[in-house]
Amino acid sequence: MIDTTTLSADSTNLLSTLSEIDATSVNDFWQNILHWFLTSGIRIVLIIAVAWLLKMLSKRIVNRLTHAASKSNRISLNEGEAKRMGTIARLFNWTFSTVIVLIATMMVLVEFKVNIAPILTGAGIMGVAIGFGGQYLVRDIITGFFIIFENQYRIGDVVNIGGLSGSVEDITLRVTTLRDADGTVHHIPHGEIKTVSNSSKEYSKINLNIGVSYTADLNQVKEVINQVGATLAAEKYWKDLIIEAPAFLRVDSLDDSSVALKVVGVTKPSKQWEVTGELRKRLKEAFDANGIEIPFPQHVVYSAPTK
Repeated sequence: MIDTTTLSADSTNLLSTLSEIDATSVNDFWQNILHWFLTSGIRIVLIIAVAWLLKMLSKRIVNRLTHAASKSNRISLNEGEAKRMGTIARLFNWTFSTVIVLIATMMVLVEFKVNIAPILTGAGIMGVAIGFGGQYLVRDIITGFFIIFENQYRIGDVVNIGGLSGSVEDITLRVTTLRDADGTVHHIPHGEIKTVSNSSKEYSKINLNIGVSYTADLNQVKEVINQVGATLAAEKYWKDLIIEAPAFLRVDSLDDSSVALKVVGVTKPSKQWEVTGELRKRLKEAFDANGIEIPFPQHVVYSAPTK
């Protein structure tokens, strides 16, 4: 017969052993988790904290260096120079932040026991492939460096690049982003840029041609133009935009039905269109008030005498 007492004792011992094993496994699991948090976990937190501090520190250093560079060249931080310094600082900050994040990510992956050797090998192979096929990318980046450091244009400038005109909304090492007057956004690779025309660097100029009748007194017209320009430049809003008041320069041409006069002035960057529009309006009103005619095209018809 089976000894039930022996079976009962064996079952009890087995359950006790299993309980001890389960308790030991659970205890080991939590000990491993605790050990990971006290070692790799703390290192991950430190890596993230140091990466964040390095990003903040690099940002401050870049901003101070760009500001110091402008002062060392005896350049006042006017609106245009501030835009240039902001563009350079933004590019360097983006570059340093990208490098710091990549390095920190690799270090965190190592703490998670991820083998990064294949990742680095793949990156190397990809780098070789880019080296063979990325000549245009390299050209774009090199040209972008020269555009920025030669101060050809900055974010906020109004430029013409290859027949595309607009305000510079963004500059990266590879492309320039323009938004034209219709709101259309153009992305232009730097390697494709041959000529840049900047309409808002340091200052802008009013260059207005206006026609008057051949019967007009040019001395009176000159006086009216200069008075309108001086009045405009003295007003509260417009004096902040105008550097040199619009004034009569010369008789520019003798056209078929009018005498073309040249009016010039100097404004702050990108303000020439706003000032010129207001100047046209006021000149029209002043000419009307002084009886100065802005003629329409005229044709004189001669009839041959009949025999």
